[in-house]
Amino acid sequence: MSENRRQSILDIARKVGVVTVDELISRFDVTPQTIRKDLNRLCDERLLTRTHGGARLASSVENMSYEARRMLASDQKQAIGKAVAGIIPDNASLFVNIGTTTEAVAQALLQHQRLLVITNNINVASLMRPYPQNKVIIASGEVRSSDGGVIGESAVDFIKQFKVDFAVIGTSSIDADGALLDYDYREVKVSQAILSNARHVILVADSSKHERSAPVRIGHISQAHSFVTDHCPNAAFRTLLESFDVQVIETDAQGTNDVRSRQEAGGSATFD
Repeated sequence: MSENRRQSILDIARKVGVVTVDELISRFDVTPQTIRKDLNRLCDERLLTRTHGGARLASSVENMSYEARRMLASDQKQAIGKAVAGIIPDNASLFVNIGTTTEAVAQALLQHQRLLVITNNINVASLMRPYPQNKVIIASGEVRSSDGGVIGESAVDFIKQFKVDFAVIGTSSIDADGALLDYDYREVKVSQAILSNARHVILVADSSKHERSAPVRIGHISQAHSFVTDHCPNAAFRTLLESFDVQVIETDAQGTNDVRSRQEAGGSATFD
């Protein structure tokens, strides 16, 4: 029974990304002590990682499902999107890559005027298509069925045709040394092309990305000009960002739409 229950807990985590003690108590009709024991066992086996009130999938080679990623830290992603929309003016050209946080940025840009948006994310293209004041160009290549990402060499070659004002880049994981990591090397090649062909790179990632691991290197935080997040994890990472003169904007979104911005180096940035 215990083994079956732990396998079920792991299956749920793979599907939705995060499980909570309260939800598992209700689902399996067992005591809190039993669930905590199960979670401790799964964490000891490095299948899950403990979070406040529960646990999340700990895989470093397999990403969570698209729906799980979309729901995870959704308030923080919305606030990040609004903060990025405050950076990007009308009449600008920009890349938007694959990711649920970059999709939140696209949502926040819908009322901008005369944008040229180049993306390898079908969800971004579908979201922005009904707004004729902006032009959307989608990359060619293989469409990944799991999340609508366009990947592969064709997409890389397509991206290299452009030189744009801004790139909005997401990442699956941020290492303590500033490495930006993802799961699919084909997606990473497109992201690297985007990084190389934008005048101003905006990295968007909520703080949970510091707790995850992924096997494929996109690049390094030093390649970003701005980093928009809910909050930085620690003083050491702030110091790292300062050493590379990366502008930091923290939304501190905890279920609110208030945006607090701060630049750790090179001046200040404020938003209404």
